[in-house]
Amino acid sequence: MENSVNEQIYNKPWILQRADPYVYRHIDGTYYFTASVPAYDGIVLRKSNTLEDLAKADETEIWHKHDKGPMSVHIWAPELHYLNGEWYIYYAGGDVDDVWNIRPYVLHCADADPVNGKWEELGKMNCADDDEFSFRAFSLDATVFENKGKLYYIWAEKVGVGKQISNLYIAELETPNKLATVQVLLVTPDYDWERVGFWVCEGPGVLKKDGKIFVTYSASETGAAYCVGMLTADEDSDLLDPLSWKKERYPVLKTDASKQIYGPGHNSFTKDEQGNDVMVYHARTEEKIEGNPLYNPNRHAMLMKIKWDENSRPVFSYE
Repeated sequence: MENSVNEQIYNKPWILQRADPYVYRHIDGTYYFTASVPAYDGIVLRKSNTLEDLAKADETEIWHKHDKGPMSVHIWAPELHYLNGEWYIYYAGGDVDDVWNIRPYVLHCADADPVNGKWEELGKMNCADDDEFSFRAFSLDATVFENKGKLYYIWAEKVGVGKQISNLYIAELETPNKLATVQVLLVTPDYDWERVGFWVCEGPGVLKKDGKIFVTYSASETGAAYCVGMLTADEDSDLLDPLSWKKERYPVLKTDASKQIYGPGHNSFTKDEQGNDVMVYHARTEEKIEGNPLYNPNRHAMLMKIKWDENSRPVFSYE
């Protein structure tokens, strides 16, 4: 199908200084956009009738950080989900007295319009009753997806000593803000390209096609080494069995200096108006980063058309 989005907006800065971008296309066709803002101090939403026009849509802050305690600093990677007929935002936040005490939190809105509706805090994400491990340490980057009538939650959490290791875990949801099952380790940074600067797997995104579930994730530190790996499972398999998932040996997307795209990652997926799959990701346009990479604001939201090979596997290409 011919893509209805202006070809000139692909693989270049689309929405400036918006990291960890997430786009949701609602059942009525409306597009919603959210992302981490440079100040890491709140959650914003945009809405538009077209994907392209999100770039110039008004931005509304629907929630602001607390002055102290949990959720008072490092408000990161919000995602907007529509579950059971209501809206939920999954995000992470720290404590101003312990800025790396990052945990996952949930907002809820029962109104039809999430931009102008009333949002309430549901607090920290709850683990299953018999889970002694989840959300006890640095935890962030949650996403939710549905398969065979069940909802699943994937997130990143650090374990170990020293610099620690960021793994991805998966569990089934009991309610939108509580896990039904104990965490299962989905992927850990095994390879050199996942271990540059820090040992990291984070930022999961879910894409489906022809009975397959693809989970992309981001690896390594947030500079030019940041890249995207991928897992694949069959939709009929036990998604809570790690053996159901096949991990790619090499990244599926990485820096391309010739395109001035550095450190692509933390992506989500949506569809254009014609139903074609689109990847929404952030990247930098310069290799050298001024100051601390975490606080340099120049990670920009970008779009990429997803191509599919003869085996119905996604191909991520800047071309």
